[in-house]
Amino acid sequence: MLNFDSLYNPSSSKRMTVFGSRGMVAASQPLASQAGLDILKQGGNAIDAAIATAAALTVVEPTSNGIGGDAFAIVWVKGELHGLNASGPSPKGISIEEVKKLGYEEMPQHGMIPVTVPGAPSAWAALSERFGKLSLKQTLQPAIEYAEKGYPISPVISQLWEEAYATYSKEEGEEFKHWFEVFAPEGRSPKPGEIWNSPHHASTLRSIAETNAESFYRGELAEKIDQFSRQNGGFIRKEDLYSYSPEWVNPINVKYRGYDVWEIPPNGSGMIALMALNILNSFDMGDGGSIDTYHKQIEAMKLAYVDGFKYITEIDKMGVSVKQLLSESYAEVRRSLITEEAMFPEPGDPLAGGTVYLAAADEDGNMISYIQSNFKGFGSGVVVPETGISLQNRGLSFKLEEDHYNCLEPGKKTYHTIIPGFLTKDGQPVGPFGVMGGFMQPQGHVQVIMNMIDFHLNPQAALDAPRWKWVNGKTVEVEPHFPDHIAQALVRKGHQIVKRVDSLSFGRGQIIVRNPKTGVLSGGSESRTDGIVLGW
Repeated sequence: MLNFDSLYNPSSSKRMTVFGSRGMVAASQPLASQAGLDILKQGGNAIDAAIATAAALTVVEPTSNGIGGDAFAIVWVKGELHGLNASGPSPKGISIEEVKKLGYEEMPQHGMIPVTVPGAPSAWAALSERFGKLSLKQTLQPAIEYAEKGYPISPVISQLWEEAYATYSKEEGEEFKHWFEVFAPEGRSPKPGEIWNSPHHASTLRSIAETNAESFYRGELAEKIDQFSRQNGGFIRKEDLYSYSPEWVNPINVKYRGYDVWEIPPNGSGMIALMALNILNSFDMGDGGSIDTYHKQIEAMKLAYVDGFKYITEIDKMGVSVKQLLSESYAEVRRSLITEEAMFPEPGDPLAGGTVYLAAADEDGNMISYIQSNFKGFGSGVVVPETGISLQNRGLSFKLEEDHYNCLEPGKKTYHTIIPGFLTKDGQPVGPFGVMGGFMQPQGHVQVIMNMIDFHLNPQAALDAPRWKWVNGKTVEVEPHFPDHIAQALVRKGHQIVKRVDSLSFGRGQIIVRNPKTGVLSGGSESRTDGIVLGW
């Protein structure tokens, strides 16, 4: 069980857990965390703080998210948990046939074709309208100021920016030139400590703030997106934007060792983390340092992931239900496949049996788990002129095989990697958690949850612990500081272990936990990036 006494143990992590009593914001970039904390101090609640932080991250960490991306949130307000799915569908004019006519056998990663309807601006407006205390004008102001006046680039962001510059430099289409005008005005990516600003970004944020995002979906910004798409062979139209609205959904959960672990239902991939935890629930995990623990974690993750890849798409097109995939009977079937040797995983049949994450909390007990992304880095590499809007490439996840559950269809939401998590116990909130990073996200969720619940680590230690990542087949990547003796023992069990120097590929997370007895907040922020958690 989660040991709140361990939250005060400084020896359990190389970085100290942060405490606060009136509020807390945790994000992957310090200036964004500061924006959220400033909003709390101006009288905003946790939801206002999250909106401010999210909008700021589109400016101060554009390498991972943007105004043209998607978002999900899990919100705890007045004793209830609410889910928001602000992921956008494919354009109504796109189809497998149309994409193949253009010469593609699979969805391209860059350009206009993989662009889907952005949901992030709608998330800010929906959260503000339903739960916020302050106006959207107030909560977006810090982001507007960062974009207008500029800010110094942080080290990890600079590294990711440089990688993106190299990637987009290989693209030759006319539609890519605006990315370089906005994000590489000096003919290169900005260096750490250099000031970067984007006046057009500021203007767009101001327009969204003043119209509660109406300008983005039914106004001047929608017109600009439509015009640019038509000029550059894209499928997205203003009609796609006009008809879009985010969905309020009921989060899904499994009970793990007395705690309820919550995720957003499909099309989000959070269910993969829940399926893995369901499989692991009946195993004795020991103290977390044994080869048996790592082996079972990896095997459960494989089984959950291959099911996720097969079935997860827009929820009414999955072919199986969430209830079936999360049933104990199906977990037992999958659990029975785990032996002492590494396996090549295959999907089961339950019918037979480039992201940013942030968390915020306030003194009134409100808490929010929030995530938004352009998918791969900056996204499609396409920026709408004079807007600063970097469009996502989420359509890359669609399959061009008609018999696949996640096949491309007009107006359909694809399998989604970004997932916010939330933990409760006995009907009371424990807190929000998340680990950004594409394919790593469900794996990161399982590892940090087990670190806290099974192995009694505080939030910071749970994030700092060395991570592993199943890639495919029997291949598992591990961080440089992953214990050698465990890696060698996993090899003896048949796993193919690859040590990676780049720790960024193992995800970047944030956690906030509320002590049920004292109400004191404790938080951790990812040591693998520039992130920070700020308490008040």
